[in-house]
Amino acid sequence: MELRQLLHFVAVAEEESFTRAAQCSNIVQSALSTSIRQLEEELGARLFVRSTRKVRLTAVGRAFLEKANIALEAVRQGKELVADIRSLRRGKLALGTVQSLPSFIDLPALLENFHDQHPDIEVRLCQGSASHLIEKIRSREIELVILPVEAAHPDLSSQMICCDPLVLACAMEHHLAEMDKVTLKELSGEPFIDFEPTYGTRELVDHAFADARLERRVAFEVSDLNTLLELVARGLGVALIPQAVALARKNSIAHVQLAGVEICWELAAAYNGDIATDDVLDAAPAAFLRLLMQQGAGHRGEEETPELVKLAVPHPVDAT
Repeated sequence: MELRQLLHFVAVAEEESFTRAAQCSNIVQSALSTSIRQLEEELGARLFVRSTRKVRLTAVGRAFLEKANIALEAVRQGKELVADIRSLRRGKLALGTVQSLPSFIDLPALLENFHDQHPDIEVRLCQGSASHLIEKIRSREIELVILPVEAAHPDLSSQMICCDPLVLACAMEHHLAEMDKVTLKELSGEPFIDFEPTYGTRELVDHAFADARLERRVAFEVSDLNTLLELVARGLGVALIPQAVALARKNSIAHVQLAGVEICWELAAAYNGDIATDDVLDAAPAAFLRLLMQQGAGHRGEEETPELVKLAVPHPVDAT
């Protein structure tokens, strides 16, 4: 059974004439008659009593007309819903982010901007570790996730949002605070304050020390950036943090550039799909991603938003 057959059937029922129904449907009468006959054959029942002057519904036809109108109204509503979602008049955005985003990724401002532009889109925000978010996006519980590039799974399409070098953060009175630069070797004997494993920049720093064949001691493990910075300011240890974060706290903590190594915290937006097969984001997450890329452009050294690409991921996280 085809949608056009239902449309033809309703037209004949309303006009009580094959001639007028054919004119309303913009088809020749013979094609309309064939469409109705095929529908009756499929249903195994006559829908109309035909006479030379008038066409009227049978009892079966009257019963079927009610259901046909319901089906056509459902199709009309479905088309309207699709159009609304595509034009962002309604829909949902399921977004995930790692904890402790850098200060130049102003998530509240992004959400406010998105809501101002698309007030009827429902937003659900999930925050957690990279591995937790990878599980959720692979199960399609969320559509778009902001996480470190090295944590993005190779099965996901990703776009780099920003790149910010890590610097040493220490208390103002710390003995390294007045140095111009400091090496990882000089830091290996310092007590560190860092995130829990899989949170924030923890894996990035762990990899840097491992690649340099150096060990370090993490004296305090935390799960949020504000606590980390407060402990650093109180002199309980040092930390490697994004430069933008250190600059935002320059009145309470000192920061020193790293020497001999460049550790860059690269954030990416990742999502299910392969742009090579046009399996890309729906309208709502795509609109949010555009705003996100615009905000992060200054920290990629770009003025315009680049095209979406699939990033090579050097250290994928096993989310199973």
